[in-house]
Amino acid sequence: MDEVTIGARLRTLRRWRGKTQTELAGLAGLSPSFLSMVETGQRPLDRRSHIAALASALKVSESDLVGGPHLSTDRLQSDPHAVIPALRAALQTSSVGDPAVDQARPLPALVQEMSRIEPLHQACDYVAIGKVLPAIIEELHCHASRPKDEAAYQAALETLVDACVCATFTAKDLGYGDLAHLAALQAEEAGRRLDDPVQLGKAAFVRVHSLPKAGAWDRTLAQAQKAAEELEPHATSALGFQVLGMLELTAALSAAVVQDGTRAADWLDEADGLAERVPDIPDESWMAFSTTNVGIWRVAVSVERGYSGTAVLRLAEKVDESKLAGRQGRHAAFLADVGRGLARESQMQRDAIRWLRRAEDTAPQWIRNSPAVRGTVTYLLNRATTAAGGPELRGMAARMGVPH
Repeated sequence: MDEVTIGARLRTLRRWRGKTQTELAGLAGLSPSFLSMVETGQRPLDRRSHIAALASALKVSESDLVGGPHLSTDRLQSDPHAVIPALRAALQTSSVGDPAVDQARPLPALVQEMSRIEPLHQACDYVAIGKVLPAIIEELHCHASRPKDEAAYQAALETLVDACVCATFTAKDLGYGDLAHLAALQAEEAGRRLDDPVQLGKAAFVRVHSLPKAGAWDRTLAQAQKAAEELEPHATSALGFQVLGMLELTAALSAAVVQDGTRAADWLDEADGLAERVPDIPDESWMAFSTTNVGIWRVAVSVERGYSGTAVLRLAEKVDESKLAGRQGRHAAFLADVGRGLARESQMQRDAIRWLRRAEDTAPQWIRNSPAVRGTVTYLLNRATTAAGGPELRGMAARMGVPH
């Protein structure tokens, strides 16, 4: 499909399905006027619930609707995609019972190597991750298949869970949903063999995040809630609290997507209470779970629920950005969500561009590949004047492969 904006792609898919705007709007539970403005670039299609509803009504995947990957001439945007073939080969040809390689570096070396990858994961440096992660996954499968003893078996599987968590988000962030789900399933298999509720909770977290969303957000919510409820009795350590907290935050966002504001607020409050039991140091916790991170997810949930302008800014002001120095991915997600919320208000679109540019500077490989940010940039570009848009917005559009 040659169309490169979400609005143009939506129009093509609607016509392909033989639907009028009124018919599609009715099927998706949206207004015809909203649909018309999305197709002409006058409104952003930036809420997960709207994207999922339209994809479901059109009987296509969300990727078909939002598009991607969009490879541009910008190396920071396009180079990360070069890591996918090796990662795909490692995940598709390796399993605990049947490793793809018969030799591996010593297990302690792989554990140490994985600890060095984690900061790269947090920085969304997919190029650096791709240089080492595929081999680590293959070699960990080798150790798990032929362990020296029980301790080595446990260490190999625990490290494999972490490697597959990293692989899941690398693939997901770059737009390879099926590969992300395969990585999550391998994390789940490793967790199941460990028979450790916390490791199974980690695997459940990435599996939920890799599920297809079109027409299935209610299932995502159900699985996030189920995983949180199953882990809760076993969450007795700091790591257990952190994993449980991330599942609760996932349930909150999923509830927001299915437009259950009450449950979204309840899950956020549950996570907030749990965060009080761990230090507010995102750099030292699993997936940055902390009071600061709960504040970031409050912004994300609110933007999903349709908040905009000053309402988003009030929530953003409560987040201490200084605590996110070592969590560039989390920081960029926060900045991007604020920018997306501000973009909905015409009088705040200059501010939106500034927040989005900060997000891009913080984690460029991810933000330049983000369909949500790409959609907002396209929307802003359609509305921009020389004074309101200018070189900042056009430059960001160029780096993301958006026609400008």
